[in-house]
Amino acid sequence: MAETLEVYERESRGKRNARRSRAAGRIPAILYGHGGPSISLSVDSNKLTAVVNRAAHLVALSGAVQENALFRDIQWDPLGNDILHVDFTRVDEKERIEVAVAIELRGVAPGTKMGGIINQQMHELSVECPAMAIPDKLEINVNTLELGESILASSIDLAKGVNLLCDPQTTIVQCVEPMPEEDDEDEAIVDGAIEPEVIGRKTDEEETEAAS
Repeated sequence: MAETLEVYERESRGKRNARRSRAAGRIPAILYGHGGPSISLSVDSNKLTAVVNRAAHLVALSGAVQENALFRDIQWDPLGNDILHVDFTRVDEKERIEVAVAIELRGVAPGTKMGGIINQQMHELSVECPAMAIPDKLEINVNTLELGESILASSIDLAKGVNLLCDPQTTIVQCVEPMPEEDDEDEAIVDGAIEPEVIGRKTDEEETEAAS
């Protein structure tokens, strides 16, 4: 389901006007694509940040324009805290698109009760789906994941019309044994290791004879 964002027309462009817009609590934006004109917009900073934090892909723009759009690019400040600019691209209700969707693990793996740890190798996957039916996330239930076992991409339940764009045999998550820790005895051997003899270095006895 698309998130709704109210946008405002932005008549002035340029870095100075963009800074003024951000100071007023609105983030500069642009809408383009599908053969339509590029439109300079702005959107409320707090509302935009909330939508982005919910990992939304599709938005229904209202206000200055009435169109469905995807987030194409989001520019952040150097610290990654504040949004500086956002690009929207138009989408048609009938088209299919490719998009990366986050993976969320659900449940508790039985293997963790045997001392195993969860190793999630993939945190998002690319899918092809209808533009108006982008999954919010891909859920994987780990309630049957035993120690030494893995869950593959082919095990993900997908809604009708959603297709994975990766190898079905791709490992998503596994339950593995933790790396063994070095014990004190091994550390003692390392600390007390015999210094290797340097070839060509004189012994103390040879140095004494040479000095006399």
